Amino acid sequence: MSNVYFTSDHHFGHELIIDFESRPFINVQEMDKVMIETWNSVVDDGDTVFHLGDFSFLGLEATRKIVSSLNGRKILILGNHDRGRGRSWWLEAGFDEVSEYPLIYKEFFMLSHEPMYMNKHMPYVNVHGHIHGQKYEGKNHFNICVEHWGYKPLSFAQIRDAVVGNEEG
Repeated sequence: MSNVYFTSDHHFGHELIIDFESRPFINVQEMDKVMIETWNSVVDDGDTVFHLGDFSFLGLEATRKIVSSLNGRKILILGNHDRGRGRSWWLEAGFDEVSEYPLIYKEFFMLSHEPMYMNKHMPYVNVHGHIHGQKYEGKNHFNICVEHWGYKPLSFAQIRDAVVGNEEG
């Protein structure tokens, strides 16, 4: 049975993100290697991964090499650092699908790069990235940035269970 995963803000090839976000890596080569390994440690080839933006700062060939080394079917929602390259660039880099806009998953989860305005009366949970330094969670938000989850994608079940736990608390 295949699983669905969510992740964001890998910033492959972005050396300065190590210092900006206090990532525990010596250099960008180590960071990229570890993030590929942690992705593949949880995602199988038959799984689907929604990447919620800010995937790579590298050129097309290097990005294509990383995308092809990652397990699963990969769907990208463009982040603020991805948008300048356009949808077709990311498809050429190897993503199976690319969206310029937020998506609704399972009629309840709003997937976006940046957090969206949500209030307690809205029927959605916004699964998002972009906010590296804090979890920015609550009843209507779930931050999926890699820094908060050991650089591993989280499964739909993990997010669903965390959200249900927030509603009961």
